[in-house]
Parts: sequence; C-alpha cells; structure tokens
Amino acid sequence: MNNNPLILALETSGRIGSAALARADNLLAEHTFSTPVRHSSEVFPVISNLLGEFGLRPKEIDEIYVSIGPGSFTGLRIAATFAKIMHLANNAVRIVAVDTLDCIAANAEDFSGEKNCDVEKIAAILDAKRGQFFTAVYKRVKEKKEQSGTMDGWQKIVEDCLMTAEEFVERFAKADEPVWLLGEGLVYYRQKFEAEGIKFTDEKYWTPKASKIHLLGYKLAREGQFANPLALQPKYLRAPDIKIKKLTGK
Repeated sequence: MNNNPLILALETSGRIGSAALARADNLLAEHTFSTPVRHSSEVFPVISNLLGEFGLRPKEIDEIYVSIGPGSFTGLRIAATFAKIMHLANNAVRIVAVDTLDCIAANAEDFSGEKNCDVEKIAAILDAKRGQFFTAVYKRVKEKKEQSGTMDGWQKIVEDCLMTAEEFVERFAKADEPVWLLGEGLVYYRQKFEAEGIKFTDEKYWTPKASKIHLLGYKLAREGQFANPLALQPKYLRAPDIKIKKLTGK
C-alpha cells in the first residue's frame, strides 16, 4: 500500500459541491463550486484547478474518495461515474465510498469547537422529498473504539433511514437529552423539527464538504475498505422519481 498517496475527494451529493486534494492525511486544498446545483459543469474545472495549483496531473492520483449518498440522484452519479472513469483509465487508482450523512455529521466537531459547547448527540438531516427525510443519529462515546466507525469519538446509533419530521420529533425530542441537528434538509424545513429537546447548529455546518470526505475516507482506506469499482453504486435509499410518458399514435 502507498503510504503517501495523492488523494482526490469529491462531494457532489448536496446543493453546493466541493473537491479537495490531499497527500495522505495532509489536506492540501479544498475548492467549493461557485454555483449551487451545477455539479456537472463545475466538477472538471475545479479538479483541474486543484491539480494545477500544485503542478500535478490526473495520472498522479492514487486514491479517489467520493460521497456515496444518500443524496441528490444526479449529483451522486457524477462522483461515482468520475471515480469509475479514473479507475478504468488507471486500474491502480483505488476508490473509497463515504456515507454522506457521516460526512455531514463530521461538521459537528467543528461547531462544538467553535462554540465551545457540549454536543453529545447529533442527527444529520437530508430532504428525501414526499414529506420524508434521510437521517442518521450519532452519540458521543467516551472510550476510543478500535473498530471501524464514522468518526473518532462518535457512535452511529441509528443507521441511515427514511423518516418524517413528525416521526423524528416524537422519537428523539427529549429535554433531558437534546439532539443537535445539521444537514441541508433543514434549509427549507427547519420549522418542522422545532421542539423542546431539539437544537440546531449554525447553517454553515449543514453542507457536506470534500474535506470531511477526505477525513473519513482516509481512515477507511487505511483499514483497507476500498470499493469495488465495477459494483460501485450510489446509495439512494429510494429510487428516483421516473415518469414514463405514454406514447400516443396519430
């Protein structure tokens, strides 16, 4: 295994995409896309600029970490397809798939540090349409666990699932055990989650970031958890809305 790999991390699951370049665990740079929800037109220029900034070429990339979902159907396909193309061009390139909700949850550590407040339980929230939300819940743990996990010091206590806001509030709104929320599902629907025992991080922590994809992906890579390029599929949790048009003859 290359102990000093050049790593490209891509986050295209949310409204605002980003890409990051790293050498092993050292983050070199992170570029955020300039326009929301235009990942297909920005991903290649941003990657090109990142590599050019350090005088590097695409063929020098050793590992690609991608946000694998749940999230935007189109956005997730962009990152997965790009990773597969890079592997086909050079089968030495290895891919790591990072759970999007884990990526969002990783922002909580930055929030806690900036606000200097105790955050013991968090939940990542994404809009799944039709009145439902993708969510996962995490709890801080005292002891450091050696097995694979989403983040050091955190345990995922509710795996990725679909839930309405009402179901979430009923299950997790506890005054004596508050849960802090973050995620782009709150952008338009924050009021649906407002209740005693539920708190909100600042909005700047709601967006998944390529730097967090690198943070979590590097840990998975060192554990040997690489994705099978041929079998790599985004996690939609639910099939996209596809309407079949009826053909009418004249």
